[in-house]
Amino acid sequence: MNRPGKIVLSTFGSFGDIHPYMAIALELTSRGHEATIATMEFYREKILDAGLGFASVRPNVPGPKEQNAELVERIMDPRSGPKFLMEDLIFPAVRDGYEDLLQASSGADLLVTHPAAPAGPLVGYKTEMPWISTVLAPMSFFSHYDPPVPPFWPWLNELRVLGPGFMKFFHGVMKSVFKPEQVTTLRDELSVADYGNPVFEGQHSPTLVLALFSELFGPRQPDWPKQARATGFCFYDENQEPMSRELSDFLDNGPPPIIFTLGSSAIWVARDFFAESIKATQTLNRRAVLLVGDERNRPESLSKDMIAVDYAPYHSLFSRSCAVVHHGGVGTTSHGLRGGAPTLIVPFAFDQPDNAEHARRLGTSRTLYRKNYNARSAARELQALLADPSYAQRASYVSERLKQENGPRCAADLIEQTMSDRLKAVEESAYAFGN
Repeated sequence: MNRPGKIVLSTFGSFGDIHPYMAIALELTSRGHEATIATMEFYREKILDAGLGFASVRPNVPGPKEQNAELVERIMDPRSGPKFLMEDLIFPAVRDGYEDLLQASSGADLLVTHPAAPAGPLVGYKTEMPWISTVLAPMSFFSHYDPPVPPFWPWLNELRVLGPGFMKFFHGVMKSVFKPEQVTTLRDELSVADYGNPVFEGQHSPTLVLALFSELFGPRQPDWPKQARATGFCFYDENQEPMSRELSDFLDNGPPPIIFTLGSSAIWVARDFFAESIKATQTLNRRAVLLVGDERNRPESLSKDMIAVDYAPYHSLFSRSCAVVHHGGVGTTSHGLRGGAPTLIVPFAFDQPDNAEHARRLGTSRTLYRKNYNARSAARELQALLADPSYAQRASYVSERLKQENGPRCAADLIEQTMSDRLKAVEESAYAFGN
């Protein structure tokens, strides 16, 4: 039995970035540990309501409903969004984030860090406390053997035929261009040794890196950090509110529908996505569930074969569908894979095209880029997905495999082992000093 410890989990981003750490924190809490989520102020109520500790860490980016349309459009732009998010929002706030996280982790036994929260490694190295880094999707490893598919250069996927040597060169060019000076300046002020580019190899803990996804989705590559361990996806949806009676009745009274959802971020830049999805569904003579996320996306009228709701728990909804259309965020992608239905992924930005490519390789999914999404193209891709039984067969197989994994439990085991190893090392050092 491991002694109870105080563990701080630092994260930043949308629900897909928050939920896996909440799932791990709840698992740790069930084992007697004190788990605190350190993230944006916007999530305070959500995290406290789940019975977890909360610490506010800057940058305090406004929540989706408080963000203006221009800001959301800039963040979700496939070409410039990642650069804008990192260089205009995250990196300038690294000093504030460091101060907040340093205070939040005071007295902690272990720190868990997120790949897009650069203050985490600085706190880990400066305090010399045990810390574990994480990645949520294969893209964060920037593997030369499994090169990521950037949202702004989807054609880069074709260059993988040139081999890992070329991709290593290409990634080296990217690293030389993308240097977060605010982070390296603070690192030097803190007298922390150079641990590498904070966006690339510098995000990884030298002790342990938790890949919070299934190796079925992202197989281990030769150039992953040797200390990396895949845990399986860390699902949190089971802990959320149940499905509404209206939606449950709709599902009970007809064949499995097509589900259309854009997660918790892309819904704010949906534009004509739901209108075109309705037309595509009508062309196919299918039923549909639209998870519109906000009233601005709600259609004025729908036929009896369609229903629009703000939200529904993925874990109980996706398994009752004939297909799922979504944006490719890693959280939604993982639920889509576990749901057991074929998926059509419509990537917007960030890691979404790369997640779509990994799902495609599994044989469960097809990809239609957002700029090409309309009623005609969506109907064509969905028809191809539904007419070929191999997609459903592969989706069922992958679902059963993922249901055998338990990401939060595996992650908690590795966290406890790291704390135990550290305690043992301290005790052996004290014994040696005393003798």
